[in-house]
Amino acid sequence: MKVVLLGTTAGCVLGFRKDLILDLVQRGIKVYAFAIDYDQYTELRVKALGAIPVGYAFNRTGVNPFSDLLNTLKLTVKFKEIGPDIVFSYFAKPVVFGTLAAKLAGVKRRIGMLEGLGFVFTDQPEGNSLKISILRRVQLILYRISFPLLDGIVFLNPDDPKDLISKNNLKVKSIKVLGGIGLKLSDYPYSIPPVSPVRFLFVARLLAEKGIFDFLAAAKIVKNFYPKAEFVVLGGLDDGNPGSLSAKDLNEYKSSGLIIHPGHVDNVVDWISGSSVFVLPSYYREGVPRSTQEAMAVGRAVITTDVPGCRDTVIDGKNGFLIKRWDPEELAKKMIFFIDNPLEIIRMGKNSHEIAKIQYDALKVNKKFVSMILTD
Repeated sequence: MKVVLLGTTAGCVLGFRKDLILDLVQRGIKVYAFAIDYDQYTELRVKALGAIPVGYAFNRTGVNPFSDLLNTLKLTVKFKEIGPDIVFSYFAKPVVFGTLAAKLAGVKRRIGMLEGLGFVFTDQPEGNSLKISILRRVQLILYRISFPLLDGIVFLNPDDPKDLISKNNLKVKSIKVLGGIGLKLSDYPYSIPPVSPVRFLFVARLLAEKGIFDFLAAAKIVKNFYPKAEFVVLGGLDDGNPGSLSAKDLNEYKSSGLIIHPGHVDNVVDWISGSSVFVLPSYYREGVPRSTQEAMAVGRAVITTDVPGCRDTVIDGKNGFLIKRWDPEELAKKMIFFIDNPLEIIRMGKNSHEIAKIQYDALKVNKKFVSMILTD
């Protein structure tokens, strides 16, 4: 059997599809891992997993229909040359155009996965712009064309199929909810969280929709009452994104002592272990945030927003708190609760760890994941 995994970047193949590739290869399946930016190093790493790396052309964010059509036809040719039994596409553009190419190439089984609905379907606090409204309409048209060609589509949380498929009356043969990509739990060993001082950790790109501005605003409030509390930010700037924190502001926050920002780090687990509480005040249409899963596995209480994807990681009051989106004051109150009640940091952290063992063990998740791809 031959299976094509059609995604975007080599980093995503190696970071998020590694366990899937290993499982498929172990079953004797020939795996072709497609990405748009392979270099010699990443190709070698994919080959080491037992898969065949295949480069292809696509603009992840472009909206040129002629370019997308041409690239779809080129992808069709590649599929015909390989002759896969299954094409599994993930992320929005690969799901749309990869599914069309697979249909044109006569691939028998076509599966898609959307790990969250993405920026186009993320509501903004100031209301959605005309540009976003138009892009959302275009995206829905493309989904309306491609989804009926899928044998099934996989979502990570139960809200996404309701908000995308049901509300917009999109046609698809089969819908499945995975519940999270899963983690190799041995890479995220449990540790008792430090409680003096209490250290709050934010891990994400430094974008408005990921909640960085709400985290900073809440940190200012808390620091006024508890100056010893610490706030750690792990994540990079996105200079081309209008919602990004600026380098100038980041440096000011660091020099003022409001936050600790070590820059790029390769040892995220160590930083989670050194933290007391994990915070993700995101309003982005997440699938199920991997960073939150990692923090839970290590045994950290979580404060996150009551929005799709994020809400699936927290049982309010058991392993953390769910707060309203766009509300740094409520976030600050929950942070202060943990400072005033340090034993709750440990109790809720243990509960997070237990939930992670049940819900995010890669061995369990991957078995379910592979079954969704290979069988009806």
